[in-house]
Amino acid sequence: MASKRSSVFAAILAMTLVAGALSAQGKVTLRLAWWGNPTRDARTMQVVELYMKLHPEVTIETETTGWAGYWDKLGSQAAARNLPDIIQQDYSYITQYAQKDLLLDLGPYVQAKKIDLSGVPDTFTSGGKVDGKLYGVSLGTNAFCFLLDSAALQKAGLEPPKPSWTMADFEKMANAIYAKTGVQTPVFSSTDPKVMFNDWLRQNKQTFFNVADGSSLGFSDTKLLVEFYESQLRMLKSKAMTPPDVSFGQTTPDESRLTKGQEWNLAVWSNQVVSTQAPMKRPVLITLLPRIADSKQPGTFLKPSMFFSVTKGSENKEEAVKFVNFFMNDLEANKILLAERGIPIVQKVRDSLKAMVDPLNKQIFEFIDLVGNKNSSPIDPADPAGAGEVLKVFRTVDQEVLFGQTAPQAGAEKFIKQANDILAKNKK
Repeated sequence: MASKRSSVFAAILAMTLVAGALSAQGKVTLRLAWWGNPTRDARTMQVVELYMKLHPEVTIETETTGWAGYWDKLGSQAAARNLPDIIQQDYSYITQYAQKDLLLDLGPYVQAKKIDLSGVPDTFTSGGKVDGKLYGVSLGTNAFCFLLDSAALQKAGLEPPKPSWTMADFEKMANAIYAKTGVQTPVFSSTDPKVMFNDWLRQNKQTFFNVADGSSLGFSDTKLLVEFYESQLRMLKSKAMTPPDVSFGQTTPDESRLTKGQEWNLAVWSNQVVSTQAPMKRPVLITLLPRIADSKQPGTFLKPSMFFSVTKGSENKEEAVKFVNFFMNDLEANKILLAERGIPIVQKVRDSLKAMVDPLNKQIFEFIDLVGNKNSSPIDPADPAGAGEVLKVFRTVDQEVLFGQTAPQAGAEKFIKQANDILAKNKK
């Protein structure tokens, strides 16, 4: 009996010594959380395994759920003060979490190059800032673009537009393509209601929503919105633009007029290019949205697909930061991830992956390089409460004008009044 007790005591002592040795070696456990899909989950797990192999002193516990369940779970963990060390964040939520003092300011770590963002332009990082502090580093980036059907341009005998093309160039091209091929251009708001007009506002150093408190629109002059309507009315008159009753109809990529060769362009987010082009089975070109005549700055912006944030309550902040830096900068890790979260913001990583992807994805990489290279301005703050209702009004009034039911000036005045009435509810 005594012998058995001695054996048990010896085993416990050995385990204690091992635990002590691991503690002395700085053994740490990190919790990493993200919303995902089967592809993202598998690739992220592989990167986690690679990191632990390279850093045996670190154990990473992973937590992944779908989009909706993720935020419910994260909210419960925040209330219980049990957030993971590293969390995947979204542009719609990062301000909320930062203002509740739940996230670590990563600015000092970037300055110390513990998160190496050397050479990364501010336009790639501004989306992760709240009140001037960096609370999230972008894991991938996205930008709105014009997708052009190469065949339509060639058939019309036209060269691809230059990045500096203007709305006058666009109208001229639309009319020429229609005259020579019968192929039309869609109305400006056939997809995302405000993206094209928002681009015009940003070029004029204005914002769609009041950035101070979201209690009104960010503009009051009707001039730009009237021209937005009139530009489309001119092309509808020349028949270069698809009639609104056709353009506003919802279709799948397989059934779209672009796929069928009836339209020559479509404004989409860069991460939608592959799925939009796939059913076309013919080459496309990706370019910037046209400039307006009195453009004062680029209207295009880089939108983070998602971020990694380190939580302020983490007991292992330094180790968490090391993993984030690895995820962003390690070439082997990014060969596994293969830009599934969006185009990486670190140039050396983009260059490495660019050589691995097919021609269409290479074009997307090159487009993001073009946008980041002095062809973008900082992203606007996240939309305020009531934005969805405002966008419905924008789309409704746009249709009234294009159907000829409302004059451009009256439509602009109507939209501004109704939108401000909705947003006034945000006044504190």
